[in-house]
Amino acid sequence: MADLPWLTIIGVGEDGVDGLSAATRAALEQAELVMGATRHLALLPGLRCEARAWPVPFAEGVPLLLAERGRRVVLLASGDPFWFGAGTSITRHLAREEWIAYPAPSSFALAAARLGWALQDTTCLGLHAAPFSQVRPRLAPGQHLLVTVRDGAAVSALADYLAGEGFGASMLHVLEALGGPRERVRSVRADALAWDDIAHPVCVGIEPAGEGAVLPLASGRPDGWFGSDGQLTKQPVRALTLSALAPRAGELLWDIGAGSGSIGIEWLLAHPANRAIAIEADPVRAERARANAARLGVDRLTVLPGRAPAVLPEGVPDAVFIGGGLSQALLEALWARLAAGARLVANAVTLESEALLALWHGIEGGSLLRIELADAVPLGTRQGWRSRYPVVQWSVTR
Repeated sequence: MADLPWLTIIGVGEDGVDGLSAATRAALEQAELVMGATRHLALLPGLRCEARAWPVPFAEGVPLLLAERGRRVVLLASGDPFWFGAGTSITRHLAREEWIAYPAPSSFALAAARLGWALQDTTCLGLHAAPFSQVRPRLAPGQHLLVTVRDGAAVSALADYLAGEGFGASMLHVLEALGGPRERVRSVRADALAWDDIAHPVCVGIEPAGEGAVLPLASGRPDGWFGSDGQLTKQPVRALTLSALAPRAGELLWDIGAGSGSIGIEWLLAHPANRAIAIEADPVRAERARANAARLGVDRLTVLPGRAPAVLPEGVPDAVFIGGGLSQALLEALWARLAAGARLVANAVTLESEALLALWHGIEGGSLLRIELADAVPLGTRQGWRSRYPVVQWSVTR
């Protein structure tokens, strides 16, 4: 153990000392300083070195830890530090040779073992500091979700959220202090939870049920999912637009003239690692886009107020959608910024915008598509077709 890095990250379970391996015991014996939450320090009585409680909020402790380089330091974390834990919040500041980690079973692993759920088929979310709406896209009958929350009051708030979304019939499995002497597992419907003695740390298993609407997985969600004043890329055109944008995991989208934010939101729903920046000049619409994103569990949508090209984000996007404000100046500005391989998709409904897209298509290539849709509407005692405004879509790879 003499060649240990200066920092050892140890995952601690609710069984405290009893759950430590030989390697973690040796690291603690060599430590000059042990840092961790007060709860974790209490699980390891008899430490023979300096013990220091980690501050709240968590981020304030990072510089304090980094200032201890050169000493033998042990950081205590919950369960598996790299499974919705503190691990990466620390190691992103360190070189790989500076640290070593010894995980314990995570709350998710213990909860799945208690409930008999296949962990690989279960959605796992850490909601200590995240909004409950992150569960919204995953609420569907027959699914299993495991979420960690801040405390007992948060469990009640989660139950209220589910009931408010029409999923009050969901079965909640409340799992407290898993793996330790205080462990307790209780089950109740979300709309019937009235306990006031739920103890931290707590994990909740959710079996969604009820009359709540289920968010489809396919691009082109129904328009009713998005609050709008009419400035909305409608469902069929949105589906074709997302198909042309072709989101890939971890990519960044610029959604220019975002309106309700539906394109950026669906881009984010395509993969949890995706990022999107919506540019919207109208402050009311910009706020509505934020609200739509939060409602659908993708509050990571960044909304940038202003009008492009006067306002464009820093950096380089992987894809750009122009849903409003199309102009020669905007296309020139974007073409100068985009890297090779970036995708650009622009939709036009006016003759002037169509002509501009046709011009750029002739110069830069790509695909030009005319989308013509009609809806069946009453026509006297029968039905007839009412045409929508046609949309011309130009898609190109730089």
